[in-house]
Amino acid sequence: MADNKNYKEFPQPLGFKKLIGPSFIILALGLGSGEVILWPYLSANYGLGIIWGALLGISFQFFINMEIERYALVKGESVFVGLHRLYKGAAYWFIISTFIGFGLPGIIAASAKVLASIFGWEDFRWLAMGLLIFIGLILSLGKTVYGLMERLTKIVIFLGVPFIFVLAILLSEPADWAALLKGLVGQGNGYNFLPQGISFAVFFAAFAYAGAGGNLNLTQSIYVKEKGYGMGAYAQKIAGFFRLKKHEPIRLSGHDFDPHPANLALFRKWWKQVNLEHGLVFWLIGLLSICFLAILAYATAFGSADNIEGINFVINEGLIIGSKLGPLLGLCFLAVVAVLLFQTQLGVFDSTSRIVAENVALKKLGQEGSGSINLSKIYFVCVWLLVAFGIILFSFNIYEPRALIVAGAILNAFSMFVHIALVNLMNRKVLPKSCQPHWFRKLVIILAWLFFGIFSVLTLISYF
Repeated sequence: MADNKNYKEFPQPLGFKKLIGPSFIILALGLGSGEVILWPYLSANYGLGIIWGALLGISFQFFINMEIERYALVKGESVFVGLHRLYKGAAYWFIISTFIGFGLPGIIAASAKVLASIFGWEDFRWLAMGLLIFIGLILSLGKTVYGLMERLTKIVIFLGVPFIFVLAILLSEPADWAALLKGLVGQGNGYNFLPQGISFAVFFAAFAYAGAGGNLNLTQSIYVKEKGYGMGAYAQKIAGFFRLKKHEPIRLSGHDFDPHPANLALFRKWWKQVNLEHGLVFWLIGLLSICFLAILAYATAFGSADNIEGINFVINEGLIIGSKLGPLLGLCFLAVVAVLLFQTQLGVFDSTSRIVAENVALKKLGQEGSGSINLSKIYFVCVWLLVAFGIILFSFNIYEPRALIVAGAILNAFSMFVHIALVNLMNRKVLPKSCQPHWFRKLVIILAWLFFGIFSVLTLISYF
């Protein structure tokens, strides 16, 4: 055994039930953008032949997320800490790209518009502003922010997603399911893979949001660290705002373990468990959510004249559900969509603030990632800056939901192109050889990186 006083033993794996949590949060980050808005929007306007993009996108994100988890599992720290050590300018990139990419409040605008439609309100901006403030208050109240987010996310997903599934089954026909199965392999009604006239930017935005998207994928390393996965068992947690100390010793950097056979055996057990957890929660429930929401949009709103405008297709879905199953169920559908969107914006603000706070702290603490700092205060300053930024945009009449979501998604897709390369180069440099991925995972990551790079270029060309 190597002689290193900083080594700690690799912890024993948690039971599978105790592992469940982080993947629900990362799943919820995609529900309100890709799953609830963009893929159903495309399905309502172009049919189900485009759903192959969702399958490919969420499969890519599964492998991307697992390489992010791999780092946190082995090092007991977020990927931002490791990237800060390797690349001096990394923290600035993550602060700017994350705040701009996810500061655009398209998801909460969509939630407010759907909610306002229930009450017959035309102007939803004031409601959207109020919801932003409500999000700020929620994130300021928990004993620990992670615990609060996990509890809220599980409640929303366990209640909302099954309701959507039941509606899709009740309203769809066998022909709709046949169209979905064909769409998973790229066969549409009169086209293969991409229909004529489809907005390339919207399709790429949906592809990027088949899952969390952008730098938010990287918060998986923070969440699994706070959950206590692997070497994250030794990490600190972010306290709630009203439980802050002025300054406290913070250690963002993790701990190493001696890669002897017993520790490596424990790592492999952890790796098997976290792959199963992420595969079942993020990939399977995520893919089913996309498919059910897409088939519901197709079965109800496909062919409606005003689908193409903003998120009108969602309101059309509610009207058709109400006409077929009763007005109450139509209103319930719209309410569930509004709550899912609200939950997503809540998660986006939490993850964005975690990324910004950790990277600001890293610049203050230096290479070692430890010292005396009020990390929670930085986090909550960022939360309220995001709230203020959204209110300012709404005040200047920048509030069309789909336009804001697509603009953010395109920015975040390029961010994914960057972070895929950075994280996987870092893993190759710093992780023990025995903890690195096999050739198949490396190949998938290379393909994902190329895909996001090529699509980013093609989207820019289509824009300009």
